[in-house]
Amino acid sequence: MQIHIKTIHDSSAAAGWAGPRSLVIDRTPRTGGLGIGFSGEELFMMSIGASICNDLFREAANLELEISDVEIIINGDWSGEPAHARNIRYDVKVHSSAPREKIEEMVRFIDQVAEIPHSLRVGTPVKLNTINIVQ
Repeated sequence: MQIHIKTIHDSSAAAGWAGPRSLVIDRTPRTGGLGIGFSGEELFMMSIGASICNDLFREAANLELEISDVEIIINGDWSGEPAHARNIRYDVKVHSSAPREKIEEMVRFIDQVAEIPHSLRVGTPVKLNTINIVQ
């Protein structure tokens, strides 16, 4: 998988894309940005929710359980120097006609295997590859 991020001419905002999908990344006006896109912290938290949401639908299909709607709310705190996420927690609401205990069992399974939360829990390293300075 490869993700691209490139700043938008003469601004702190950036476009991020993976294949044909894109979004805008920026800082809030309070922190010197234009406020026209998601902050890195917001994208980090959204990636947790996206991973869980996608896996819920995939697993429901595998188990032949019908789910019609999923809502995930993620909360967390950012502190320290350098700042890092702390106390990340989430709530899941699943709309389904399947037996309640089957859905709850599926959600608990996904909590353990969803790729982004799992990667965070095992402490996946992140490595700087190269630096290219253009003058």
